[in-house]
Amino acid sequence: MLLTVEEFRNWNNRNVTLLGMSGVGKTYLSGVLRRQDWFHYSGDYRIGTRYLYEPILDLVKSKAMEVPFLRDLLRRDWISIANKIEVDNLGPVLSFVGQLGDPEKNGLSLPEFNRRQAMYRQAEIQAMRDVPAFIDKARRIYGYQHFVNDVGGSLCELDEPSVIDSLARHTLILYIRVPEADEIKLIERAQADPKPLYFRPEFLKSAVKDYLIEEGLDYVADIDPNSFTRWVFPRLFHSRVPRYEAIARPHGYTVESTEVAAVRDERDFLALIEAAIARKPLSAAPSEND
Repeated sequence: MLLTVEEFRNWNNRNVTLLGMSGVGKTYLSGVLRRQDWFHYSGDYRIGTRYLYEPILDLVKSKAMEVPFLRDLLRRDWISIANKIEVDNLGPVLSFVGQLGDPEKNGLSLPEFNRRQAMYRQAEIQAMRDVPAFIDKARRIYGYQHFVNDVGGSLCELDEPSVIDSLARHTLILYIRVPEADEIKLIERAQADPKPLYFRPEFLKSAVKDYLIEEGLDYVADIDPNSFTRWVFPRLFHSRVPRYEAIARPHGYTVESTEVAAVRDERDFLALIEAAIARKPLSAAPSEND
């Protein structure tokens, strides 16, 4: 939704969606706000605990069944397996999405990788469609006044306009842009602390083709999974920038990651949004507050 500074200041129940690449500060901001009594909705957490929960467990159980000792215990129901997914610990989701490449290095075949990518995309779409219901739930059940939606970095890749329309209708979208001078630092940080990645099929097909040629490889099974992930991330980053901007331009506001890094509390965050609103002429009639 698009608001004037005054309308934002008078907005009693603020709903904000944080948009941007992994590592730009979305979860950092969400943590700051969570400590100041905002409801923190994590898209990746919702994906892991709701929409991919059973597929993740099925994968873990299938691996356990390959071990005779564990196989016997599972079949006798003497042990149980559960996911431990936290907002700051998405390991099970990351393991399920996996990496492309050599099966001897825990890589996935292209068909299997594409299958899991499709599942992850659908899960993210569903998680974002749940946002309006969670806005209501946060207030009606838990008594939170304000709501922050911490979306995955791949929101711009979903090619599902209805999701963006819904978020723009129910929340103020704040895009966190990375200044060109800081791009290398962000890429290095994301590579060191990887998050689940979704690739548009066309992008992945082109990237795999280029990587095989560049490395002189014949088959996907020859790809080193970690090397490919490090190689592809800068490309992915730069391909997403215009997609983020295409969302923020008509539907939201833009701030720099350097501005985000200076936020220490709720007051700083609200001032950040007000500055972003003031920088952008109101090009459409403001949406009504919830």
